[in-house]
Amino acid sequence: MADTNISAQMRAAVGREIGRRVSYPVSESDIRRWALAVYYPETPPRLYWDAGYADTTRHGGIVAPEEFNPFAWLARSVEPARGVDPAQNPDHLEMTLGVPGPGLKFQLNGGMAVEYGVPMRPGDVITAVNRLASYTEKEGRLGLMLFTVTEDTWTNQRGETVKRSTMTGIRY
Repeated sequence: MADTNISAQMRAAVGREIGRRVSYPVSESDIRRWALAVYYPETPPRLYWDAGYADTTRHGGIVAPEEFNPFAWLARSVEPARGVDPAQNPDHLEMTLGVPGPGLKFQLNGGMAVEYGVPMRPGDVITAVNRLASYTEKEGRLGLMLFTVTEDTWTNQRGETVKRSTMTGIRY
């Protein structure tokens, strides 16, 4: 059994950017269609589609639901281009970062946590930056497990945080 699955190169990669996406400007139509789909068959809250009503709220205009994804249809730019299928290669993250992976065979989703900041509004251009946040290990029934945490931070054109999510992957 290995003493550790985390190489010096992997430790040095912590904090590095994995990828970046930039959205097209969010439109009222995008927000309205998203809200209609999410709330179907119910009518979505007026804040997401009725400009006259939304102007009277504390938001002062239409805002997107927190779970709105401006990358759902198409991104203006994606770096790096996706070429490694994460489902097929447990070392996809390290391959993207250009460092050797641990070579573990099995992987599973260890969970996700999301924090929301300012709401997205029509006209916002969202930049999503994904970084390697940490590696940790824990001994389990199947041997030494590697926990990999990535953080995805979305900001608008004013630099305000819209959303921050952390995802944990487990490999063994």
